[in-house]
Amino acid sequence: MIKISFNIADYQRDLLAWYKHFGRHDLPWQGDFNPYYVWLSEIMLQQTQVTTVIPYFTRFIESFPKVTDLAKADQDVVMQHWAGLGYYARARNLHKSAKIIANDYQGIFPNDFTRLIQLPGIGRSTANAILSIAFNQARPILDGNVKRVFARLFAIDQYPSQQNTEKQLWQIAHQLMPDQKTQAYTQAQMDLGATLCTRTRPKCSICPLQSICQAYHEGMPDAYPIKKEKKSKPIKTALYHLYQYKEAIFLIKRPNKGIWGGLYTLPESPLAMGQYTHMLCDTQKHSFTHFDLFYEIKAYTVDQELMTQHSEGRWVDIADLDSYAMPAPFKKLAKFL
Repeated sequence: MIKISFNIADYQRDLLAWYKHFGRHDLPWQGDFNPYYVWLSEIMLQQTQVTTVIPYFTRFIESFPKVTDLAKADQDVVMQHWAGLGYYARARNLHKSAKIIANDYQGIFPNDFTRLIQLPGIGRSTANAILSIAFNQARPILDGNVKRVFARLFAIDQYPSQQNTEKQLWQIAHQLMPDQKTQAYTQAQMDLGATLCTRTRPKCSICPLQSICQAYHEGMPDAYPIKKEKKSKPIKTALYHLYQYKEAIFLIKRPNKGIWGGLYTLPESPLAMGQYTHMLCDTQKHSFTHFDLFYEIKAYTVDQELMTQHSEGRWVDIADLDSYAMPAPFKKLAKFL
């Protein structure tokens, strides 16, 4: 177990004082800290920066102001609002969870850990963040920002997501968590990691924890956290088929599971319609977390008499493509067309 050598009350005081003066207090999910808003922001902020999230969050709230509105929405509409944020399982889980909250909890957001952790897409740290920020409960978090801060604060020379190391980090998080002002404390932790204790070039000279940070005193904060040994990503290839009739193209909706689940894309298998005309573009690359995708697109022109109805797809006017949830590479294609 990692020993805490500094005064915890001083640490809490200094962090809260910094947050009061320099933290972010005007984010759209703050204010009255509506539990629905807090949950939505926490899910959107996973693997995604605040500046990217804000316009998506705002549009979500405009379309689905309450969790019951999200529950009643069609999945295609939800996915269309999410398109471009990536990690699309997050959107599908949001929709599933909203339905559970609407049906099982009468639209009232659960305020205890046991029920929250059972909702799709909510893990231990996310559940605690919701309880701490929305309900002022003394629940510690351990997201990527907090792991990085702790790794530097204690100069932990092991990869933070390693099972034993993560267990130690949770113990630290519990020890440092105050009984009061939990809402401000949790946000202070997030903000410190996001704005000062950043992955590269941390702003140590203005950090409120400088005096107790072991990595800073070693003169090598960039050495922490220890990075996982990089492995080369597997490569996958795909060939997509663009069928066009006048100002419309043919799209298919992918299954909910797997790559781009629930989104509309060009078909990967050739269809019995249209005449091949040309390759639409050179080989393109799209990077996923666990592999790189290299793909090409074949273009076809279709005569009216060859247009066939496929149960898994539909013809969409090019002018209406923004109304469909499409992954980033095909959004670019839509703009090109």
